[in-house]
Amino acid sequence: MPAEPQGVAKLNADVDRSFRSLLGRVRVERGIGRMVVLLLIAFACFAALKPGIFLNPLNLQNLMVASPEIGILAVAMAFAMMTGGIDLSLVSIANLTAITVSTVTAAVAAEDPARAESLAPLILLLGLAVGLLGGLVNGFLISTVGIAPILATLATMQIYNGIAIVWTGGKTLYGAPEALTAIGQSTVGGVPLLFVVFLLVALAVGVVLARTPFGRRTMLQGANGVAARYSGIRASSVLYGTYLLTGALGGLAGLLFLARNPTASADYGSSYVLLVIVIAVLGGTNPMGGYATVTGVVLATLVLQVVQSGFTALRLSAYEYAIAQGAILIVVMVLDQLRIRRRRRTAPDTQTRIVATVAADESAAAK
Repeated sequence: MPAEPQGVAKLNADVDRSFRSLLGRVRVERGIGRMVVLLLIAFACFAALKPGIFLNPLNLQNLMVASPEIGILAVAMAFAMMTGGIDLSLVSIANLTAITVSTVTAAVAAEDPARAESLAPLILLLGLAVGLLGGLVNGFLISTVGIAPILATLATMQIYNGIAIVWTGGKTLYGAPEALTAIGQSTVGGVPLLFVVFLLVALAVGVVLARTPFGRRTMLQGANGVAARYSGIRASSVLYGTYLLTGALGGLAGLLFLARNPTASADYGSSYVLLVIVIAVLGGTNPMGGYATVTGVVLATLVLQVVQSGFTALRLSAYEYAIAQGAILIVVMVLDQLRIRRRRRTAPDTQTRIVATVAADESAAAK
């Protein structure tokens, strides 16, 4: 095979560096930078308006306690959206996990409370297995059968919700391992342990996304499925892995439901589905696939929790909070579109400069 001409090689290298630099700027700007600004603005506004209530240590602690379950679901949603898909069944999987753990714990504790606590690790693993099973079903429908993710997960959401209603009879179940509820009530240096767990899970998912072959394959699959196929990436394995991961995260969120409040019901978190989609997009996830920022999703979770806490301090209604969510999303999306248009105008100029530089170097070398 003939060697690649030096000028072409240099051009390819320059374009590749420019492309990587652009991707880096996109990830930072879309997720982290804007969320830091929004978080600081929201916190400062509510601290100024209601300092006695909003800055109360108990209120700040409640804010951190409420963030983990929503944040983990949002991280899972971002991972699914990075492949160009979506997982509408996440909350239903979390509820099934919580119902399973609560039911088994109550049944064992009715016969022998001490045995229920000794079996707590196995019961929690059973809950996570329910989450994995839900993710496996989604992966099968999307990857093997070929159903569009939005339709597949909409169908499984309905199925999982139906199972939960039949299982519970529409009633609230009570019971959770004491070790789990202890985690929900514990703090580390004044920071709720649940929030620490959330940060550790987000860190682990971020490492998987940015530092592992699976994360890179997932990103490429979402960015360009055709290029991924020609690169030897099997879409089926990527999709199975993605939905198994989202199912596991959904199961973990279900355990955090129980840790915070040891009850389980079929309709818990019914408004969370749209909320976690909003958080994922606000955090920098491309709804069309290709990239996501876990740090951005964590910050977006905190932004909306701060806004919700501030609205509660101001005694505003949940409907007004919903309006605020939509307004924030629209503003961020408008800014994104303006930024994309600027890049489209400047990108050809950048490419022209690269080509001109390489051509000049080649001409000088020929002389």
